[in-house]
Amino acid sequence: MTTHVTVTDEAVASLRGTDDPRLRELLTGLIRHLHAFARETRLTRAEWERAIGFLTETGRMCTDTRQEFILLSDVLGLSMLVETINGDREAGATESTVLGPFHMTESPVRELGANIDLMGGGEPCVVGGRIVSGDGTPLPGALLDVWQADGNGFYDVQQPDVQPPGNGRGLFTADAEGRFWFRTCVPSPYPIPTDGPVGDLLKATGRHPYRPAHIHFIASADGHTPVTTHIFVAGSDYLDSDAVFAVKQSLVEDFTPTDDPSLAREFGIANPFRHARFDLVLEQSS
Repeated sequence: MTTHVTVTDEAVASLRGTDDPRLRELLTGLIRHLHAFARETRLTRAEWERAIGFLTETGRMCTDTRQEFILLSDVLGLSMLVETINGDREAGATESTVLGPFHMTESPVRELGANIDLMGGGEPCVVGGRIVSGDGTPLPGALLDVWQADGNGFYDVQQPDVQPPGNGRGLFTADAEGRFWFRTCVPSPYPIPTDGPVGDLLKATGRHPYRPAHIHFIASADGHTPVTTHIFVAGSDYLDSDAVFAVKQSLVEDFTPTDDPSLAREFGIANPFRHARFDLVLEQSS
C-alpha cells in the first residue's frame, strides 16, 4: 500500500529493470530530489497544476528557430552550472559558456574578412585573432562558428521579415597561421525573449531580461576539444547582472575605437571603427 512515506522508495524501486546504469542513476536522483522538494515546500495541488501548465506552454513556444526550454534552463542558472561542471579545462584554455537559444546547426560558410552584418546597422567593427592549441601552436584550418544579434539587439530568426537569413552569422576556416577575421557591427546589450513563459517568470520574480553585449563562438579543430563561448564587450551594461549568468571575466575584451584610414582601407571598412583581437585557445583531446 503506497503512502506519502513509501512512495519515493517505491518509485525508485520501479527503476530496477533499467538496463542503462547512468539512466537509472539520473532518474533515481531526479525522483529523490523532486519528492524532497515537494515535501520541503508542501507543494499544493494548485501549484503542481500551474507548474505543469507552465512546462506545457514552454514546450508550445519551441520551434525550429527558438528553444524556450534552453531559455528556461538559462535563466534558472542550470545551463551555466552544467557548463561549469563540464568545463574543467587546462590552464590557459578559453573558458566555455552557454550555447543560448538562437544557435543554428548550419551557419552560412563565409570567406575570411567577410562582413556578417548584412543589414549595415550599428557601429562598424573588425573582429580577429587566432585559434591556437594550449601551447600556443596555431591550428590551421580550425573552424569558427560565429553568431550575434544585430545592432538593435535581434537575431535573424527573431525577425524573419526584417533580417535576411544568416545575418550576424558565419562559419569561417582559419588560415595557415590559425588566424581568423571578419567584419560586423559592435554588438549591443539586448533582452532575451520575454513573449513566452520564461518572460512571465522573469516578470513574476522582478528580474530584468537583459544580456550584456557579446558575440557567440564555437571553435573546433582536429585533435582538440571544441569550445562554445562568448566574447563580451568591455564596459557593456549588465556585465554584472547577465540574465543567464554567463559572464566570465576572462571572456571580456576591449573593442577598441580605431581612427586609422590605412587600417580601414586594409579591412575594407568605414572609418572610424572598432577593433577587437583575441586568441581562442583549445585544449588537446585526451
